[in-house]
Amino acid sequence: MAKWDKDYLELCKRILKEGTEVENRTGVNTIKVPSHHFHFDLEEEFPILTTKQLFIRQAVLEMLWIYQNQSNDVRWLQERNVHIWDEWEVDEDGIYRIYEAPSEQTPYDKDREVPVLDPYSVPVHNHNGKLDYKRDENGNILTAKSLSEENSLKMFPDHETVKKNIKTAKFYGKQYAHTIGTAYGYIVGKFEMVQNLINNLKTNPNDRRNVMSLWQDDYVNTAVLPSCVWSSEWDVTDGKLNAWVHQRSCDVPLGLPFNVTQYSVLLNMLARVTNLKPGTLDWSIKDAHIYVNQIEGIKEQIRRGEELEDLKAPELWLNPKVTDFFDFDSSKECKDVKLLNYKHHGKIRFPLAQ
Repeated sequence: MAKWDKDYLELCKRILKEGTEVENRTGVNTIKVPSHHFHFDLEEEFPILTTKQLFIRQAVLEMLWIYQNQSNDVRWLQERNVHIWDEWEVDEDGIYRIYEAPSEQTPYDKDREVPVLDPYSVPVHNHNGKLDYKRDENGNILTAKSLSEENSLKMFPDHETVKKNIKTAKFYGKQYAHTIGTAYGYIVGKFEMVQNLINNLKTNPNDRRNVMSLWQDDYVNTAVLPSCVWSSEWDVTDGKLNAWVHQRSCDVPLGLPFNVTQYSVLLNMLARVTNLKPGTLDWSIKDAHIYVNQIEGIKEQIRRGEELEDLKAPELWLNPKVTDFFDFDSSKECKDVKLLNYKHHGKIRFPLAQ
């Protein structure tokens, strides 16, 4: 079995055995452990799971969207048939709506209405342990101050076409239409993080300040989803490029497999364009969790690891002709990145929580 599969499944088992069930802003409980750490030697193995299929094209294009294209516009991904961020896209009118599927408890209601909230009105736990929204001194939910008083209290009905109920809505402004707000690629581009990192790795490889931080306090409240993988530190030792990545919140079934593979590709790309060899990747997690509606899928993945054939990790191929990070192909085909001899045990579908 590939080392990454073994280490990943050990974390899954640990969460199921030792984890604590907690409420959170999504309304779907998680089972969590407070922290976890992984260590990868990228010269020894390229980390991509084999106990379930991971789609390398989508993973790489999302990474390039953030670090190469430096964008927060979801349409860039959609044009390439990547739909990872569709659920977090701000609508045309500048309002971000979270939908929920109808159920017996909440049947579909085309006339269902919800108040449009200010982005600061994130769900919080009140003193009774119940999930609630931030309120003003009079006990009123904070509505969108950017709207007029009349519109801030207006109730926005559901779009009939989606046949889902609106769970909540927040006003970000029309300037953020079709984006995820001030998160990820927006931050990378605003502070020219990649350009500065590459230049420093070339000109001052022993510098201890090679840090990219996507967590910028001035922009957190206007981000639809503040960066989960929020910081990376980079160093050069013995001609090898190493990185340490910090993740504040980790959806283990859905997010972690993508994220680890993405940063492994990023490290290999940056090593290539700075004439270094790929070294080690350390991964530090705060709040590693599995949503309760993902447990059966994780148990299936654990079963595969215990009962099915052990599969070796594939090799990563990068186009050797590319010497500039911004020249790696970011078209729909993603032609400059390939996996050689990738064998896996097939898909496992996990529900998404917003």
